[in-house]
Amino acid sequence: MTTAADQQQTAALHEAMPLMKTLGIEVITNTAAEVRARLAWSPTLCTSGGLLHGGAIMALADSTGGACAFLNLPEGAAGTSTIESKTNFLRGVRDGSIESVSRPLHTGRTVVVIETDVLDAAGRLVARVTQSQAVLRPG
Repeated sequence: MTTAADQQQTAALHEAMPLMKTLGIEVITNTAAEVRARLAWSPTLCTSGGLLHGGAIMALADSTGGACAFLNLPEGAAGTSTIESKTNFLRGVRDGSIESVSRPLHTGRTVVVIETDVLDAAGRLVARVTQSQAVLRPG
């Protein structure tokens, strides 16, 4: 069930990251401790054989990871940008949806490191992503 608060979080992240809106990503949780979002399987997001495209999976993970990094920026920072991302794909997805769960591993003055698990509708691990986000300073 989607609440009004969920809808507001989704709208805010869609505005900040328009690709999330284009892909139809729905935000579930948006806090410094955890950013969670869902992407529904669609034939338009697939590669051969009806498998959800790795790029769509990575776009979901990068979106929640970036949002999580932003929520963990140190005081005085202006923003964040992905400088490294590593993905291990563990299973294919042919239907349902996937959910991305991003949590901070390290929140430093110059780099924020986020770990993201992508799960299928049955809760099985589809991919694990570790990304480093540069802390951007004003000026």
